[in-house]
Amino acid sequence: MEPTAGSRYTRARDDLLADPAGPAGAARRQALCALTDRWLTELFTAAGAPSRGVTLVAVGGYGRRELSPGSDLDVVLLHHGHAGVADLAEAIWYPVWDTGIALDHAVRTPDEARRAAADDLRVHTGLLDIRHIAGDPEPTAALRTSMFTAWRAAAVERLPELHRAGRERAQRHGEVAFLLEPDLKEARGGLRDATALRAISASWIADAPHEEVDAARATLLDVRDALHLVTGRGADRLLLQEQDAVARRLGLLDADTLLRRVSEAARALAYAGDVTWREVSRVLAARQAGAGLRRLRRARSGVSARTPLAEGVVEHAGEVVLAQAARPARDPVLLLRAAAAAARAGLPLSRHTVERLANECPPPSDPWPADAREAFVALIGAGRDVLPVWEALESRRLITRLLPDWERVRCRPQRNAVHRFTVDRHLIETAVEAAAHTRRVARPDLLLVAALLHDIGKGWPGDHSVSGEVIAREAATRMGFAKDDVDVIGTLVRRHLLLVDTATRRDLDDPTTVAAFAEAVGNVETLELLHALTEADAAATGPAAWSDWRDALVRDLVARTRAVFAGRPAPAALALPAERIVLAEVSGDLPVVRLEPLSFGAEVTIAAADRVGLLALAAGVLALHRLTVRSAAIDVVDALGVTVWTVETEFGRLPDPAALREDVRKALDGGLDVAARLAKREAAYPPRRGAPRAPARVEVVPDASATATVLEVRAPDSPGLLHRIGRALADARVSVRQARVGTHGADAVDAFYVVDPDGAPLAAAEARGLARTLEKALAP
Repeated sequence: MEPTAGSRYTRARDDLLADPAGPAGAARRQALCALTDRWLTELFTAAGAPSRGVTLVAVGGYGRRELSPGSDLDVVLLHHGHAGVADLAEAIWYPVWDTGIALDHAVRTPDEARRAAADDLRVHTGLLDIRHIAGDPEPTAALRTSMFTAWRAAAVERLPELHRAGRERAQRHGEVAFLLEPDLKEARGGLRDATALRAISASWIADAPHEEVDAARATLLDVRDALHLVTGRGADRLLLQEQDAVARRLGLLDADTLLRRVSEAARALAYAGDVTWREVSRVLAARQAGAGLRRLRRARSGVSARTPLAEGVVEHAGEVVLAQAARPARDPVLLLRAAAAAARAGLPLSRHTVERLANECPPPSDPWPADAREAFVALIGAGRDVLPVWEALESRRLITRLLPDWERVRCRPQRNAVHRFTVDRHLIETAVEAAAHTRRVARPDLLLVAALLHDIGKGWPGDHSVSGEVIAREAATRMGFAKDDVDVIGTLVRRHLLLVDTATRRDLDDPTTVAAFAEAVGNVETLELLHALTEADAAATGPAAWSDWRDALVRDLVARTRAVFAGRPAPAALALPAERIVLAEVSGDLPVVRLEPLSFGAEVTIAAADRVGLLALAAGVLALHRLTVRSAAIDVVDALGVTVWTVETEFGRLPDPAALREDVRKALDGGLDVAARLAKREAAYPPRRGAPRAPARVEVVPDASATATVLEVRAPDSPGLLHRIGRALADARVSVRQARVGTHGADAVDAFYVVDPDGAPLAAAEARGLARTLEKALAP
């Protein structure tokens, strides 16, 4: 039996896509388009289409010859009232559907196409890419001409509509450059933005920087091609579990290399979009004001006023440009001076100025002169207005010219769901957040530079705080800071996690905790800087990195440490509040459960007859009521076990205290199988995508307390995790005196202060053995 046109096409298509020695990238996309054109032409002819008055055209991505393996075929059958057009269309569409290839089709007269374009922006932009496939070529040429004419005539209304659509997509889908699982098409800096730039150019209102846009577009198309080939479907979202395979398909080292390439392309498109849309806004504003193109040309030629901003830097037509007398080749500080002036004024650096600075301005001397350092601090301290200026400098790698180690973190992904940004964007976002705290510290310049550099070590192997300190000291020395200032910046980078880690993982009532923290910080000035840096870092990371609970603990630790620096002794360890113990003791109806709402959750007090496993049962009941435990204090008074829990709700309202008490009673009496209920909840959680999670790790923290052994548990978070830990500790016959628990994205980091049955710290060997036992108990 002779193969059909469809089977011949699919076989040839599969051979093209599977051939490792065949064309790749744009050449493969064009070859796939040519193959598809021949097939559709064959179908068009076989259907008996007349030679005049009927035309098959490609639009959208197919019209641009950007056909990815999983792309829809966007086609329109044009006709001039042909009587049998419906039958003709079916004769073409059905063979396509039979192959399983997605088809986006329409049957229209040229007038209907023009009306559809007038009513629907997406239809109009798709028809700007109209391309002839088969039939009478005259309707294709005529419709193409009319679409471009209409687009240019309606540009004043259509371009703002196109801009609004892009902003709305960015709000819905985020930015390709900073997402761990970006939508390559819809998110900001994606393929749809590249198509919008083509539409702007077609309007003759403004033109995009073609070289950068074309290269970035080709990168994203190549990644989408590989994604389609890996998944076997027309997906646009680059999911975690597919990134390694996509990277291999493209011949890249790993998924991180892939994401960096995607990020660089997306940032180039986003910056090109910003530049081009600014030009569109200027032209449209001039037209609406009645200025016309003639006045606009005069303004661009330098006739309009220039407002001085700094030496050699002026504002012109809403952008920051170089003064006519500026000589970048003789002024190494001009780059920083222009950038700082733009950020302070809340204005963009013109693209031409960025190009000129990149080509002509030499880097500052080593070490930098004082005015270069001051301009740099002014730039990064300008608040949110620094971001567009920073992106402009990044477009020509000018930040790397100033800070060579920046290249290692540039566009570097962070595989942590808590983080919203790549490493480099997180650093400048932290500086933005730090700018809001400069009035509360004695040295704002040290705070801003430390904020910018605190994660700079993430481009190197090992502990990023340790390697980051070395890089930060070198960078601060190059900037011309005095040795004492370099020491402070180095300490802030080295210790930038210490404040929040100590506050949330250690017993603040233990004098050893505050004394050790004070020794590591050194003095009250560094303490204040570290406090501001901690808050800025958390705000730049994302909403999951901070909470009222963390804020309260951090402020408590800062206050205690400030007292130490002032010469007052560290506070002594505090017992549980006496009124709660008395409340539990005088009540004959155990257990006692009290819930007191707080600004950020609640404090839950549970008192019951002391028994092994009380911590585990109480933690399990709280988890069943969807309460996230932030801290726990445990004490035993006259055979009465009293625990005080600081909790937050996963969602919704706090539970009814009576229901909470009833479940605690049932758990203690054996009427509620907490472990089984929690296991059922965990089983209901959707399976996790991506790479396997690292196993739990338990470490003994040396010298963390004089009265207890401190175990730090790092494990994948789950509703029943604290319950499982409590059961394992109870099985080991150790008592928990204090607990600090917290989550960081998908991982929990908990600290437990434990003692033996006599109330003493564990022997070293016993502590190490308990750590290994806990790891086994938490193994999946």
